[in-house]
Amino acid sequence: MIPAGGRLTFLGTGTGVPSAERASPGCLLELPTARLLIDLGPGTLRQLARLALALTDLDGLLLTHLHPDHSADLAPLLFAGKYPPYAACGRTLHLVAGEGFQDFYEKLQGLYGSWIEWASGRLQRHLRPVDRFFEQEFLGLPLVSRPVAHTPVSLGFRLTLPSGKPLVFSGDTDYCRSLVELARGADWLVCECSFPEGQKKEGHLTPSWAGRIAREAGVQTLILTHFYPECAGQDLLGPCSREFGGPILLAEDLMVISL
Repeated sequence: MIPAGGRLTFLGTGTGVPSAERASPGCLLELPTARLLIDLGPGTLRQLARLALALTDLDGLLLTHLHPDHSADLAPLLFAGKYPPYAACGRTLHLVAGEGFQDFYEKLQGLYGSWIEWASGRLQRHLRPVDRFFEQEFLGLPLVSRPVAHTPVSLGFRLTLPSGKPLVFSGDTDYCRSLVELARGADWLVCECSFPEGQKKEGHLTPSWAGRIAREAGVQTLILTHFYPECAGQDLLGPCSREFGGPILLAEDLMVISL
């Protein structure tokens, strides 16, 4: 049974680098009124199956950007949706992505054609501007998107849950003021932390940079995810806690957080 406040399950906390411990990025947000995926890297659908959830249990999908480790299970999802029991249910899936998604989707259609084409109206695409703040209700929830510093079409998302508590997803990003503003006062910030301290790469964060964002935004709880193999065995909490004094969690695959 889904808790009244909802729950968040980390389906994958790794990257595009194959790992026996961490699947590619994906989160499942379950609320009494809706189930949403945030990103779906390769293996996400199998992780859902391990939780005994089917495609027909999903109401929405948020894509932070279109790199393969965040979007590669989209074509398998659409293909699986042609399976008669799923196709016959007629349930609509609402997808939110940046404006660059349309070109991406058309190229997938060019590759796979009718294999991934759903009946009219079953896949509703909601494209968001990638150059500014944008707010609109989505599945009954206030949803804010804002550009973040990764690719030209990368977005961070802020959902206000039925409890009134904001939950923010950074997606892949470097330090940027737009993410600080998006996460302002949030109860939870799910933030990428790709590399350990001293190994910063452009377009990504290390623990101290993630901690700085959380501190400047005044969030309640910081949850780090999206760990490259270089993070294994490294101290991630120490450098992060020197910047941010609140609770810090290191996400693991299939970890569940009650919201």
